[in-house]
Amino acid sequence: MVAVACAACVCAALAWAVSPWCWVPAGVLVALTALGTWDLLQRRHSVLRNYPILGHLRFLMEGLRPELQQYFIERNYDGRPFDRDVRSLVYERAKGTDAEEPFGTERDLYAEGYEFLVPSMVPKAVPDEPPTVRVGGPDCTRPYDMALLNVSAMSFGALSTNAILALNRGAAGGGFAHDTGEGGLSEYHLRHGGDLIWEIGTGYFGCRTSDGRFDAGKFADKARHEQVRCVSLKLSQGAKPGIGGVLPGSKVNAEIARVREVPEGRTVISPPYHQVFGTPRELVRFVARMRDLAGGKPTGFKLCLTSRRQFLAVCKAMLAEDVTPDFIVVDGAEGGTGAAPLEFADHLGTPLTEGLTTVHSALVGTGLRDRIRIGASGKVATGADLVKRLIQGADYTNAARAMMFAVGCIQAQRCHTNTCPVGVATQDPRRARALDVADKSERVRRFQEATVHSALQIMASMGVTDPADLRPHMLRRRLDATTVVSGAEMYDLLEPGQLLAEPPRTWAEDWAAADPDEFTV
Repeated sequence: MVAVACAACVCAALAWAVSPWCWVPAGVLVALTALGTWDLLQRRHSVLRNYPILGHLRFLMEGLRPELQQYFIERNYDGRPFDRDVRSLVYERAKGTDAEEPFGTERDLYAEGYEFLVPSMVPKAVPDEPPTVRVGGPDCTRPYDMALLNVSAMSFGALSTNAILALNRGAAGGGFAHDTGEGGLSEYHLRHGGDLIWEIGTGYFGCRTSDGRFDAGKFADKARHEQVRCVSLKLSQGAKPGIGGVLPGSKVNAEIARVREVPEGRTVISPPYHQVFGTPRELVRFVARMRDLAGGKPTGFKLCLTSRRQFLAVCKAMLAEDVTPDFIVVDGAEGGTGAAPLEFADHLGTPLTEGLTTVHSALVGTGLRDRIRIGASGKVATGADLVKRLIQGADYTNAARAMMFAVGCIQAQRCHTNTCPVGVATQDPRRARALDVADKSERVRRFQEATVHSALQIMASMGVTDPADLRPHMLRRRLDATTVVSGAEMYDLLEPGQLLAEPPRTWAEDWAAADPDEFTV
């Protein structure tokens, strides 16, 4: 730093004696001298006190590291959360361009954990029209035909106005559903006429009293809107099960505050638990109440699976009350568009494969599976992802981040900072205006259509045209270089009604301990 100060003095002298142009480098050097002095005096960063001026290069490189990693270092197939191959596939399908790749796969087919689908020696023709799934149990009077791939829960507030408009317009054009997320029902969800799944979380946004409790009257008024086709109670989400969502105050503008019925400019933290139920039996009864308030529309809940014992307690409550939800959405721990503490994202919650197979098998084992449809949410981005989840027990799937890619997301991972560079996850009007609704809505529609078509092509190559004919043995996983097992061997699957007749040893303890009147750990 002394050298910089001396150089500044030399330049100043030259500027005085030789040329006024020397004032330019002199000014730069004076600024650096001031910065170095500040670095020496400040007490926050030890690096800067020991290496004034030069220490800033560390922070510069640290800031550039994610972009350098993504664009120059990572291979096509090992990026996280989504690798470049998957992102490129979504972009290409959204744009309507070719998504074929030459010269074979780059993946190691003999790596531990590699999964593959089993083709048939007699493939079938791809159906002309994609199938849908009828959602609506015996107590539902207004069933809904769900697409195989839909827009997963993302709230207005977390996403920009234009992103919500593009997603809903795409859903309307493609005939699939758009989950509102827990942030309330806004006019942007309603403007383009797309089918909606209205999600209610622990904050009861859009149907809450002044003290944050559930308001049945407000819920009934909005749930009966013609565009709301299903209503969903969010118990937990994959990225952060056990804690509520967080919307930073910088994103809570007047409009969002009005939709969510919260104070403007203040960070909104949803409670980690619901006030409307405290036991499995109360949960089941509240689902029935929601369905009644919604005029008989399909009603269900979403969760990232907790313990198998607690879910079995809910199954026992369903049997005792003779009440079932019309659908259950299983969110995997690998899912999540919202920001979450690193420990929660990395270490808490059940991954989708285990969660999905457990929920499916529990419903089969209790004889309830025919009354309830299962949705799967968590890193569904390709046709192969969709088929795998159908094999593992889902009736349909939802995608969040893949839909964000379709509207222009570049995986900058700044969703919670209000500085999204492409206008998807921000409330900054200048940034949001970059997202063209007409163009991006078409991308959403094309991506969903192409991905479902890809799934149907894969199923046809497996000798299947109806998703209901998919079986666990059609999915294989490599355990090591010489051992491959099927889905039927990997998971402890149950036969219809088996838990009611004679629980197998591996399920017996949890089934016996499950209490419909208590969420036992």
